[in-house]
Amino acid sequence: MDYIYIVLGLALVLGPLVGYYARQIVANQQILGTRKEAKRLLDEATRRHRELLLEAKEEARRVRSAADADNKERRHQLQQAEKRLSQREETVERKLESAERRGQALDGKEREVEGHKAELQDIKDRQLAQLELLSGMSKDEARDSLLQSLKGEVEREASRQVRIWEAKINDEAEERAQRILASAIQRCTTDVVSETTVSAISLPSDEMKGRLIGREGRNIRALEQATGVDLIIDDTPETVTISSFDPVRREVARVALSKLILDGRIHPARIEEVVGKANAEVGALIRSEGERAAHEAGVVGLHPELVKLLGQLKFRTSYGQNVLLHSLEVSYLAGMLAEEIGMDGGAAKKAGLLHDIGKAVDYEVEGPHAMIGAKLVKQWDKSNEIAEAVAEHHGEASTTSVMGFIVAAADAISGSRIGARRESLQQYLKRIAELEDIASSFPGIEKAFAIQAGREVRVLVKPDEVDDLTTVRLARDISKKIEETLTYPGQIRVMVARQTSAVDYAK
Repeated sequence: MDYIYIVLGLALVLGPLVGYYARQIVANQQILGTRKEAKRLLDEATRRHRELLLEAKEEARRVRSAADADNKERRHQLQQAEKRLSQREETVERKLESAERRGQALDGKEREVEGHKAELQDIKDRQLAQLELLSGMSKDEARDSLLQSLKGEVEREASRQVRIWEAKINDEAEERAQRILASAIQRCTTDVVSETTVSAISLPSDEMKGRLIGREGRNIRALEQATGVDLIIDDTPETVTISSFDPVRREVARVALSKLILDGRIHPARIEEVVGKANAEVGALIRSEGERAAHEAGVVGLHPELVKLLGQLKFRTSYGQNVLLHSLEVSYLAGMLAEEIGMDGGAAKKAGLLHDIGKAVDYEVEGPHAMIGAKLVKQWDKSNEIAEAVAEHHGEASTTSVMGFIVAAADAISGSRIGARRESLQQYLKRIAELEDIASSFPGIEKAFAIQAGREVRVLVKPDEVDDLTTVRLARDISKKIEETLTYPGQIRVMVARQTSAVDYAK
């Protein structure tokens, strides 16, 4: 029992000591291991350092070798460049020496040439003096004479060439114009029979005349007042004639009168009602016809006022030819002519369609229809080109634009084709002859010519019998006599010309 206690006491005393020494042993072993690892790492680092140092030395050696080789190559190239430069310098020096020698030689030749020139000038002066002595003319006089001779020859040759070129250009222009006009005429297909405005109304019986007149003429007065026309009721059986310078009013009166005759109720109140309806119908028809004509001609964007005026041309005729159909035909022809010569076909169509727009109002506005139409186009369309073409198509304005010539040509083609107008050749010639006879009937007249289809009369007077002031009075007197004697549409221009010329003969 005591033994056990002793052992336990010894264990209690020796246990901590043993543990302490055991920990010391373990710590010493760890220290030894750490020292070994540190030594190993140090050895490894030392070895790696030596390797890196060797690699660096090797790399430095390679770089040094490459640099030496590069320097050696550059020194070689530099030596080559210096050698080539030296050779070029030698070549340049040789060329300079050669150039100096050539310059010296040229200087010698130049001095020699100057000597020859002086010798030749001396010979020339002696020969010129001898020529002046023989010809009796100085050098300046001979030069002027030669220049004058050459100038005359050049002018004659130039005139001859100009005449040849003018004849050639005229022939080519005439041939091309004929080809263009023939092509345009062949491509244009229009009706031959022309329409005319109806101015006579057929009645079912002569008893209807009395109903139209009414008690004490109240019906006919109401109808004339409402429509603005003159209603002519004469002895013509079953026919009433409507007379008015305004074709639209005449059409309104025709429509209203037709409705009244069919209805049978004729009195002032009914007349006023029917005329109002006829006005509305004709107004709608005018707009419709204007829009249709613009659509058929391919002209877009027309002002409504121009469309309205265009529609009014349906009721206007010129020598039996319906003006609206004539305007459409001129539009087609002008477009084709313009395209043939490389002009704007759309603008030409528009100008052709509007060229007679002045005829819609020429009965109430003074002046030729071409000038009236130009003002209307300029007012509503704002196009100077179209307005100029409209003004120029009959010669009332100075024809200068190409578009004006195109429209004038298309207008002439449309009016002169067979069947376009009702006026016969005999009537036309009679009217032209009457104009010329009236102009020639005054004293001092040498010749008179009716041109522009009877729209203009040109009178030539005898200058020794008529002075400048008399020509003005003579033009006015001829115009008055034409107004009193003839019936004609539109207006006629009278131009009196006086020219004084002197003639003499070299014998």
